[in-house]
Amino acid sequence: MKLNAVGLTDIGLKRGHNEDNYLLVDDHRLFMVADGMGGHNAGEVASRLAVETVAGFFDETTDDDDVTWPYRIDRGQPYEANRFATAVKLANLRIHEGSANTAGQKGMGTTLVGIHFNRRDAVIAHVGDSRVYRMRNGSLSMLTEDHSLLNDYIRMKDLSPEEIQNFPHKNVIVRALGMRDSVQVDVILETPQAGDIYLLCSDGLTGMIEDPDIERIMRACGTDLDACTKHLIRVANENGGVDNITAVLIHIVSMDPA
Repeated sequence: MKLNAVGLTDIGLKRGHNEDNYLLVDDHRLFMVADGMGGHNAGEVASRLAVETVAGFFDETTDDDDVTWPYRIDRGQPYEANRFATAVKLANLRIHEGSANTAGQKGMGTTLVGIHFNRRDAVIAHVGDSRVYRMRNGSLSMLTEDHSLLNDYIRMKDLSPEEIQNFPHKNVIVRALGMRDSVQVDVILETPQAGDIYLLCSDGLTGMIEDPDIERIMRACGTDLDACTKHLIRVANENGGVDNITAVLIHIVSMDPA
């Protein structure tokens, strides 16, 4: 498939530094957003280590069939899904080790969401509350499910819209890279279509803009990805900008003939 991708990150209006990182790895058609957490600059270290470790594993496993994978593969998943999940698990371990062994980095962690496009399909890997959306035929769909305390309560207790709005711990996540020496990675298999636009973003965006407004902005911007990322971040800041804000957009320009 032919695709275009852009990314943009912003410190927001309330934070002293930016702990988000994103990475566009065109050679592997691999795109990621990570939202770090931890004292001092440790969150930025964790999020950078996450995206760089995943990209490094893709580099190592592209042409070298003798590379030993550090985790057992899931026979029920295709090769690329196992490859992506393994890369994320390796990133988790390196962040956890850094947290345990490096002064100033204790307790650091990060979310990670990424998408890897193959010839005709794609794999999404996801840990935390950063998200992937897909815009198809003018309609926006969220493809990931937040690993958050709020989402757990919604599933268990069927909260009303008012209860969701007033939930006191919206920023608490229940799964992230670096929290433990192992991590469960959600893997989603996706079949893109020509014209689709995928949005990867941190919760600094989704916490400030409701999904219907994200859809409206993306519909208005069309395939002008640069304008769209800038518009989304501007609106997030206009709505409060309480966190770092990161958005990556990927437009599927065309698909190879079958």
